[in-house]
Amino acid sequence: MTTTAAPRPTTRPQRESFRLVLRSEWTKFRTIRGWLIGLGVAVVLCTTFTFLVANGTHEGTCTGTGSTCRSGHPYVATGPDGEAAADSYQFVERPLTGDATITARVRSLTGVTSTNQTSVAPSLAHTRPGLAAWAKAGILLRPSTKQGSPYAAVMVTGAHGVRFQYDYTHDRAGRSGPVSDTAPRWLRLTRTGATLTGYDSVNGTAWTRIGTAHLAGLPATVHVGLFVTSPVSFDRAGSGFATRATATFDHVTQGAWHEQSIGARDFYPKLPGGGYHRVGSSYVLSGSGDIAPAVVEGLLSTGTPSSTLVLGIVVGLVVITVIATMFITVEYRRGLIRTTFAATPLRHRVLAAKAVVIGAAAFVIGTLAAAVAVPLGEHLLEANGDYVFPVGTPTVARVIAGAGALVALTAVAVLAVGTIVRKSAGAVTAGIVVFVLPYVIGSSLSGAAERWLFRLTPAAGFSVLGTLPRSAQVAYPYTMANGYYPLSWWAGLAVLCGYAALALGIAAVTLHRRDA
Repeated sequence: MTTTAAPRPTTRPQRESFRLVLRSEWTKFRTIRGWLIGLGVAVVLCTTFTFLVANGTHEGTCTGTGSTCRSGHPYVATGPDGEAAADSYQFVERPLTGDATITARVRSLTGVTSTNQTSVAPSLAHTRPGLAAWAKAGILLRPSTKQGSPYAAVMVTGAHGVRFQYDYTHDRAGRSGPVSDTAPRWLRLTRTGATLTGYDSVNGTAWTRIGTAHLAGLPATVHVGLFVTSPVSFDRAGSGFATRATATFDHVTQGAWHEQSIGARDFYPKLPGGGYHRVGSSYVLSGSGDIAPAVVEGLLSTGTPSSTLVLGIVVGLVVITVIATMFITVEYRRGLIRTTFAATPLRHRVLAAKAVVIGAAAFVIGTLAAAVAVPLGEHLLEANGDYVFPVGTPTVARVIAGAGALVALTAVAVLAVGTIVRKSAGAVTAGIVVFVLPYVIGSSLSGAAERWLFRLTPAAGFSVLGTLPRSAQVAYPYTMANGYYPLSWWAGLAVLCGYAALALGIAAVTLHRRDA
């Protein structure tokens, strides 16, 4: 008598069986016409609410020169990389042709701060002594005095030491410490072709290189000179106050210098009284404004490519919540779940397959809705005269894909809630309360309560819609009232992922322990 060993099981049938389960769940989903219609309704509602929000916004801010702004609002510069730029300062300059080295010593840097908030017209009659931390004074070179054009500058600051900065977003630290009569700072900027290099020194003899910039396309003749500017200062409550800085330069090459007030009529709040005069061999400049990334959204009264999308996403999430919960609760209500589990005894595979199906469908719908709504909202804002904060293509793509991920993760999470609760009404209510309501509540709050809701609840996932930049060069209250989520987009999405994973884990354990 001979015996034959039974063949060893392989992992192949398991993989194939999951594909069969996945195909089965997809067939269930697509054969329910109401669910497919619901997905279409989610897209339509998201787009419609985006249209209503954008069409109802009329700030009247615009870009371009003052003469082309149809509502006459101030100009917002666009930097060489397409970013919004604050570009306003007092400038004493002259043309420079060819390579050269420009040297100056900053002997003092002082300032005053308005006692009226930026919502009130700044006046020198209401000021107090106070130097802004990012007040700047130094040597600046640029091909044109047009706002937003490239530049390189070596400078002293109110509280950040010597810096070498260029093209608004690039910053290199030099020697630390404040400027005073007993501790002046020597600055040097050299040009070699299109390459600019900044140096500093304490005695004008031993120089330390801070950084180098390459300004592509720099013409033979450029503008070079001394500049001073001073940005808005914010208190702990987030209120802004215009400031003005005054710097004294000496050891400056004599010549025909021309004074210019760059950005005198742009968006940036300024204290009056900027100017230039000479005291013997010294040059005294006073100025207000900033030359840095324009992150001050609250001062600009702007929209963003995603700002009109949020309400539409919230409404769309309610629809997706209903569909995702019914994807499992309908089977419980009709008793079909027993048939499903009889065909697939490993219940976690059924849950995983349903999660993949609803997650994929929700991602496609969320991405499609955002792809339509984002350009629509931006177009309507611009048509209404609103200034739309410039955002690069990669950021827009991230917002669109992120909106899809936000919807998909929420759908997977509420599917798990439906698995746990099993009743459609209870599951829909629980899904909305846990995954949608925190955003609604958080948006109506302010301060610490608002920040913690958007850090610790599923509302953190909405961070993926944030597009406004942050900059270490700009001291600004990056609060939700000014358009900034408390978490980065990836961290907020990670919080939502955690909730979805937790809900799925509880659902899997629940499925395993109880009867169908």
